[in-house]
Amino acid sequence: MIHAAYARIKPVVRRTPLLSSPFLDEIAGRKLLVKPECLQHTGSFKFRGAYAALSGMEGAARVRGVIAFSSGNHAQGVALAARMHGTTATIIMPADAPELKIENTKALGAEVVLYDRASEDRDEIGARLSAERGLTLVKPFDEPLVIAGQASVGLEMAAQYEALEAEVLVPCGGGGLTSGVALALSEARPGWRVHPVEPEEFDDATRSLVSGNREENTRRDGSICDAIITPSVGKITFPILRKHCAAGIVVSEDEALQAMALAFSRLKIVLEPGGAVALAAALFYGSKLSGDTVIAVASGGNVDAEMFARAVGR
Repeated sequence: MIHAAYARIKPVVRRTPLLSSPFLDEIAGRKLLVKPECLQHTGSFKFRGAYAALSGMEGAARVRGVIAFSSGNHAQGVALAARMHGTTATIIMPADAPELKIENTKALGAEVVLYDRASEDRDEIGARLSAERGLTLVKPFDEPLVIAGQASVGLEMAAQYEALEAEVLVPCGGGGLTSGVALALSEARPGWRVHPVEPEEFDDATRSLVSGNREENTRRDGSICDAIITPSVGKITFPILRKHCAAGIVVSEDEALQAMALAFSRLKIVLEPGGAVALAAALFYGSKLSGDTVIAVASGGNVDAEMFARAVGR
């Protein structure tokens, strides 16, 4: 499924490079490579999974239109993929999502339905609208076609760097990207170790790997790392994480902001806080890693000007 998905999306996705900087190597204490998915269409890796899902679904279902829920990156990915497939997209977004993400989703032609993530259930809203309108739900992470699309990040990484061993750090919300990368590398680079990375107080994946059960976050909002805030890892993604991932790493919001600033000054790329957590882990948590090389996925760059100024103005 992973290779079939990549064959479908390869003509349209950007094959993002692996970036490096001697300044960042020095901070990390080892060779550090960064996979900048902030340069992907719509500014994040989410376009990969969205296009894989729409291109892989049954034609009649696609024609009726699709629906998705997202804080912004999956929203934009689905909106663009739907437009490219000549169909409609309805996107359920939290009202506190960055304004840039809401406006970009609308600009891509999607209908946006806002909800309160602290008091409303996005799954219930999605199920209701899907039934009422006959739309096909494209889940943000707990969907095999989406996971297969995100796995292309790992396939590209393996083709770009052929070392037998490396530590791979991946921002983790629901686990779609992390599980996809882990699946791809378990085949292509079995000597590489994949670590999910999360912000403080939203470390459900890290705790789940320790306990062996799907743990939930007590909070549902209030983090600047909005792109990777979910109640828990998915029912489909967790078994993959448990089988193929090493221990999780948890970083602070301040460390994510520091990573954003360093990515801009040393790599000349723009990251959002949630997209910078893996880089933060590579830079500031080297004691949790082994080996001479670490690869950090910079998963997205859809950040409001105010938040970006807060990071680079430090």
